[in-house]
Parts: sequence; structure tokens; C-alpha cells
Amino acid sequence: YDGLTVPPVPLDAEACPHADLAQAARRAWDRALELGQAHGYRNAQVSVVAPTGTIGLVMDCDTTGIEPDFALVKFKSLAGGGYFKIINRMVPTALAGLGYSEKQIAEIVRYVVGHGSLKGAPGIDHAALRTRNFTDEAIEAVEGALADAFDIKFVFNKWTLGEAFCTGTLGLAPESLDDMSFDMLHALGFTADEIQTANTYVCGAMTLEGAPHIGDEHLGVFDCASACGRTGKRHLSVESHIRMMAASQPFISGAISKTINMPGRATVADCKDAFMLSWRLGLKANALYRDGSKLSQPLQAAILDDAGAGEPAERPAAERIVERVVEHVLGERKRLPQRRKGYTQKAIVGGHKVYLRTGEYDDGGLGEIFLDMHKEGAAFRSLMNNFAIAISIGLQYGVPLEEFVEAFTFTRFEPSGIVEGNDSVKMATSIIDYIFRELAVSYLGRTDLAHVEASDLLPDSVGRGQTEGRPAAPASANRAFDAVKLVTSSGYVRNKFVVFEGGIAAAEARTGDGALALVGGTATPAGGAGAAGVDARIWQGAAPRTGRVREARIKGFEGDACSECGNFTLVRNGTCLKCVTCGTTSGCS
Repeated sequence: YDGLTVPPVPLDAEACPHADLAQAARRAWDRALELGQAHGYRNAQVSVVAPTGTIGLVMDCDTTGIEPDFALVKFKSLAGGGYFKIINRMVPTALAGLGYSEKQIAEIVRYVVGHGSLKGAPGIDHAALRTRNFTDEAIEAVEGALADAFDIKFVFNKWTLGEAFCTGTLGLAPESLDDMSFDMLHALGFTADEIQTANTYVCGAMTLEGAPHIGDEHLGVFDCASACGRTGKRHLSVESHIRMMAASQPFISGAISKTINMPGRATVADCKDAFMLSWRLGLKANALYRDGSKLSQPLQAAILDDAGAGEPAERPAAERIVERVVEHVLGERKRLPQRRKGYTQKAIVGGHKVYLRTGEYDDGGLGEIFLDMHKEGAAFRSLMNNFAIAISIGLQYGVPLEEFVEAFTFTRFEPSGIVEGNDSVKMATSIIDYIFRELAVSYLGRTDLAHVEASDLLPDSVGRGQTEGRPAAPASANRAFDAVKLVTSSGYVRNKFVVFEGGIAAAEARTGDGALALVGGTATPAGGAGAAGVDARIWQGAAPRTGRVREARIKGFEGDACSECGNFTLVRNGTCLKCVTCGTTSGCS
């Protein structure tokens, strides 16, 4: 840039309607050239614009970046509870630039932020309070608290006036003073209109709409992202946000971290149109936020009361009220019986032993879990124990097991890896992932979270043999399983219980490894008992043949004999077979 000269261009007010702005831009550029010549030039590339509201408070800024102000008067929620008020400090400067006198500016600002005193207030003033037995000391206490109040109703309480004054002088019931929804002004006989009028006088309207002296043509200067105050209606359109970002996007290599505020009445179609406009203008990011869509909204343009009076008036009253109602229902805890069913599952996850113990209700529903681990320190073991207690309490208060499964499956941390000892879950990304996969398979039938299905381990998993094409299991089978759940753990018998009906099926019932077979019909191993059904039934342990078949399937044996050693221990090896006994392959090396 050294030696660069910019030829002067005459700027005529008639030829250029924005000559003043152009002159200001020229002076700014000339100043930049002077500073560059004096201190050197720097080649800076802006990668992203990320305005945030919190850092603006530290920097004493009303806004940061290209973010428009949320509202002229904002209420920011604090992490520890409560709010504090943020007032835009540029309003007086802007009014002076628009030609308003100092007296007019003072009256306008008073209208926006309030007088901070009930002296001379309409509806509720010092005289009105004295007629209701307020003493000078009580009025002075109220005045001292009004300076920082968001609403005059927050000042009239037992902490400001003293409980003795409220109960003795004002005659209010002690239990009413402890009620968070108690409105002392209403109890003293003031009407809603009187309270609202006095509140506007003391705490301000929080908007320039309706302010004295302000011209309608100047209201657009003070438009914010949201409608201001209780009565404000004006706000920046969604399109204005997007077009302002589009003007800056060509100079930024990254995206613009900026919230595009939408009014509470915005619809899904409005959101779609906003994204489409952002795409057409070449924006790299678009973060929409509908006002009031979160209960924990950090910034608010007004403190909302129970009736939703602080929300913009253009929204239907029914919609405002419905969105303000938050139902808090604490379910009754359903405790488990003193002697309860359940099962214990031992497994090894990533080399660490894990013992899972469950407790069930009489109907077979899961009500508690216990966790124990081997070779873990006291801190980790305590965390697992307390985690199990938290899950158990949630289950007993009615939290569906499905919610826990969706929340905790696929969590990833060590130990993780191969799971040994579980017939369905063979791999887990963490201990928690394994636990809730196991519970989902046992109590929800979520075979999609299992790696091996029970049907894959049965001898008849491919084809049904003699039962092919026969009708589905009769209703008595379901009744039988319901009867079994009354006396044994539903989680334990998830893959170990089969109902057989009739002669041939009864013979098949003798082929299970540790399975419980409920046999009914005319031909049972114990001699049978008349017509088919579950009324005549016997419990029997099954022969070990099926157990060997299931073990072979788990190990992956294909069922063919090895050509070298003759053992039936061939497993799939790519497209060929390999013998795990002698190592011979069927053709692959």
C-alpha cells in the first residue's frame, strides 16, 4: 500500500443522495491508511463471526458482532436462580441523533425504564397505600426496594415489609405469605388495571411504542429481535436477520454464529421459508429460535406472570395460556415385594467381570438392578452402585425401561469390547451399554440390540422339519407363559421356555439344555392327561443333546466333517471352511 494514492472523487449532494455517508467512509479509510503507514499493515482473514451475549456484558456492550439487540430492556436468567435487568444504553444517544431535546429524551427514557418510585404513580401511590394502613416506615421500605425491581408485585412481600407488619397491621394470613403465588396488592383490594398502570409507571413500559414525543417514523430505529415489554408489537422480521447476515457472509470464510429470533406465533412453514432464503443467499449456517419454545430461555423481553400477560399481544390468548402451563406430576413410588423374583447374569466385558442382578414385580416387570464388578477400585464400584440405585428408583417411580435403554445404549468408555458369558450380547462399547442391552433383550424383547437371537441357537433354526406349515402356537401357549412368569423370573426364561402341544411336540420337548418345557396334550412323557391344554402339565429338565447343538452353533461349527481328522469342527473361513481341531482348510490358505 505504500505510495498508494486515491484520486479524489467529487461528491455532490444532488448527484449522490448518500454523500454524507460516503464522506464518512472516505475519512475512515484515510485514517486506516495513515495508521497502516505508521504501524504497518496486517493481512487478517476473518474466519467466523460468533457474537455472544454474555461477553457483551463484560465488554459493556449492548450488542456484539452483527447481532441486533434482543430487546430494549432484557431480563437474563441466572444459573443460581432469579433474574437481572439489562437496559440498552444507546437509546438516549439515538434519540439525540434524531433531534429530540434533552427534556423530551428524559421523558421518553422514563417511559421506557420507569420512575423507580410510587410517588405520583397512577392507581397505586403513597396516599392509596396509607388508606390501607401502610405506615411511613413501610412506604420507605417499599421505595427502597423499587429501584431494582422488575415488577412492583415482587416488592410487596413479607421480606420487604416484615411478617409482623403483614399479619398484624395488614391482617394477612401467615399461610398466604408463604405461598409463592400470593399477590399482596390484589389481596389489599387493588384491581388488575391499577396494578398494571402503576407497574408501567414504576418499572417502565420497556418499549418506545406509546412513549411521549416519539414519532412513528422513528420507531423503526429502535426495533429489536423480539417485541419489547408487555405491550410492544414491533420487532425485526426474520428476513431482515437473514439479509443482514448475507451482506457479511462474502467477507467471512466460515459461518456466522447468530440466532435468528422468530416470534412465538411462527409456524413450521415460516421456518422452512427461512432456511430456503438462507440457502438462496449463500449463508453457511442458520440457527432459528422460536420465542418461548424453551422453558429455560436465557433472555426474556418481559417477566411473565401466571396469566402469561408478558407475552406479545398478537398471539392468541388460549395459545399463550397453554404454553405457560407446565404440569409437574410426581408419580407414586411402587415398591417391590419383600421377597421378589429376578436373575443373576455373570459376564466378562473387556476382561472385567460384571455381575447383574435384577429384581422383578409379581407381574414380571423390572423394578431394580444391582451391579457388582471384579477387580475395580472402591471409587468406581461406588459409582456403579449408586448408578444402579438411581436406575432402580426411577423404575419404581414409573420411568419406562425403554427410556433408560434409549439413553444409555451405545455409550462409549472403557472397559469395552468382547462380551463373554452372555448368550445374546457379544460386544459392548461400555459397561453401561452392555447392561442396558441385556435388560432390553430380557424385559423388552429388543432383539435388535442383541448380536445373537435365541432362534439362531435352536436345532430347527433352518427349516421346521415335521412342523413345517403347521398352525401357529395356540393361545394356551401364551397363557402358559403368563403362568410361568408368576413363579419365575421373566428375564431368566426369556430364551429358556418353550410350550409344546401334542404327541410329536411332546417328544421334542426332551431336547433342551437347561430349558423349561411345559408339555401338554395326549402324549406326554409322564403319561399325558387327556385333551391338549395347559391344565395337565409337567416340568421336566431336558436332555443334553440340544445343549451340545446350541454350543456348536455358538462356536460357529458348520456341521460338516473334516477331511483330515474327521471331527465336526469346521468353521467358516471366508468362502472356505477351516477345522479348529487340526487346522486343515477346504481350499483356502
